Amino acid sequence: MFRGIDEVDWASLRHGYGSAEDVPGLLRGLASADPAERESALDGMYGAVHHQGGVYDATLACVPFLLALAVREEVRDRAGVVELLVSIGDIAGDRDASEENAGRAVAALHAGADVFVRLAGDADAGVRRAAPGALVRFLGPADRVLALLRERITVERDDRVLLALAASLGLFVERHQGHAMEAVDLLAELSGPPYGPGLRLAALGQLAGCAPELLPANLVPAVVRLLRDRSGEHTRTGHAGDCPGTDTLAGRLRRLRPSDEEGSQLMRTLHSALGIRVTDRVALLCGQLTSPDPLDRCNAVWMSAGLFREWRASGAEPVALIGAQLGAEEGRLHDAAVAVLVELFELAVPAADHLHALVTCRPEFRVRHGERGAPTLGGPLKALAGTGDPRATPVLSEVLAGPVVPDDLGYAIPHLGTAALPLAPALRRRLARVPLDGPGTYERAAPLLSALTALGDAESIPAVLRLLRGVPDGLRPRDAVMRAAVRALGGFGGAAYEAIPDLRGLLETDRAVAAAEALWSITGEPDAVVPVLLRELTDTGSDRRRRAAAADALARLGPAARPALPGLRRMAGSGAVRERVTAACAVWRIAGEPERFLPFLRSAWAEDPRTRTTVAGCVAALGPAGAPLHDLLRAELASPRRHRADARGYGSSGIHEDEGLLRVCREALAGVGHG
Repeated sequence: MFRGIDEVDWASLRHGYGSAEDVPGLLRGLASADPAERESALDGMYGAVHHQGGVYDATLACVPFLLALAVREEVRDRAGVVELLVSIGDIAGDRDASEENAGRAVAALHAGADVFVRLAGDADAGVRRAAPGALVRFLGPADRVLALLRERITVERDDRVLLALAASLGLFVERHQGHAMEAVDLLAELSGPPYGPGLRLAALGQLAGCAPELLPANLVPAVVRLLRDRSGEHTRTGHAGDCPGTDTLAGRLRRLRPSDEEGSQLMRTLHSALGIRVTDRVALLCGQLTSPDPLDRCNAVWMSAGLFREWRASGAEPVALIGAQLGAEEGRLHDAAVAVLVELFELAVPAADHLHALVTCRPEFRVRHGERGAPTLGGPLKALAGTGDPRATPVLSEVLAGPVVPDDLGYAIPHLGTAALPLAPALRRRLARVPLDGPGTYERAAPLLSALTALGDAESIPAVLRLLRGVPDGLRPRDAVMRAAVRALGGFGGAAYEAIPDLRGLLETDRAVAAAEALWSITGEPDAVVPVLLRELTDTGSDRRRRAAAADALARLGPAARPALPGLRRMAGSGAVRERVTAACAVWRIAGEPERFLPFLRSAWAEDPRTRTTVAGCVAALGPAGAPLHDLLRAELASPRRHRADARGYGSSGIHEDEGLLRVCREALAGVGHG
């Protein structure tokens, strides 16, 4: 199987980390008798030879040897080799593969596709499970592929392989439209009796994607019933336990998989295929979340996160059911529920009673002690505060009085509004005790500054000035600490008058924009502020984010910033879209010139959703004068999809950001009678 391997000039070939001279060792490692060595070799193949999905000349040189490994029965873990080959050949949209490498990889796998015919009937069920996807991708003609799939479904007895065969039929429909109806008919057959519940669920998931008109009218109750039948079967036979594995990339990925990976994949496929049918998906989640099987419920919790990230669903019922999982004895289920509720912020209100009960009765969940690093606020308490529930305040007060106070506690305060005012004295005292020259000065001070600013606690101004004046020059995060302090002083408005000399002293530094904004907030006098912001705006040598921050600050000054209009107009005419949007909105707010930039703002709204919050904020600030763009706000409120979402979501703050956009849109329209 390694014939000719030493004749390849591996040193002249490249993979993701440079020279491919280590590749022969990796290939031989895949055939090792030692499980740890095999896993380490597979890890190396994904980490270097197929780095981030890339196809390099070294990757192509490996294909013949990987095909030879796949058919040698004495080689263990051949399923992983087949999966690697599928990944190498499935290069649509690959960013790292050159066009030449892409074509050669596909050609090599098509030429060797008869290997996968043999593997489809292999004695190893894992290999049989990996083979159908390769058949659909690399074998031809289509009628031969479909005949092989039909034959394998007829003779196969392993449930997991049957699920892979059903998935391959869906892929076949996607890739071979001319033979799609035959595959669809086969899927429709598999979706009913006498087939088992797992296979029927798999077939329904594929039909939802390729032939939704064939789905049963009572889809949700049918799926929930099948899921519970499947779970009952697994309860009787026992779920597969976690595999500890070795500390490799492949091993870590395996340990991160759900306990019931098969069930997770079945339901994830169905949810993905249902797409915009959000009402059905919410009902389906509720069915999953009330399953007697905790693994079904755990899968549902994670799938709910995907739904909420992508769609503006009415999620009160599933959120309440997620809250009910907080008392679960299963650690994975509890942890999943906490992770999702933390991400939901105000949308987690239906789970607030469960969160409050947990942090009240179980103090150990108030602070999270990581294996490494500083303690952080516990997820349940963070989620409760994120809902804005005032019951979080006394619990946070107890944490503040305790022996271990997480530095990030302050970030929970702004969500509570005035309900958190009783915490101000304790937060103020902590800020006054932050060391000025320690490595954690910023990490300790920034959350406290955020909290006290949100509370409008003018009594904390001396503690803020202590930071502003006392942080030594040699401290690595000095700029970050000072910017945070300056922003806090600006947030206190006129009450921070004693900071005026300090802020004026910063107008010639890198913190000029923040200092100018704070001065305007405190004094309301534009004469000292506008020239500074104009200088920052027109300084082509400065960071573009500073120029955008200057434009944003000028917008808030309104007509007082008229001297900056020529610079803002130039900025709005060229450059990066988001900076142009900031400048265009500033011109509109300062001079009332909507006509000049309306077409651009409309195109930016459609083409770069990241600009929408800026534009909506501008429209809200203008009141009735923002009417030319009110139609965009109304359309946003009517849209079922989150403004920056794709199927994977866009980070843990995405839901909160989108809800903030909706809030600004509602406030803008309500202010002019369009509520």
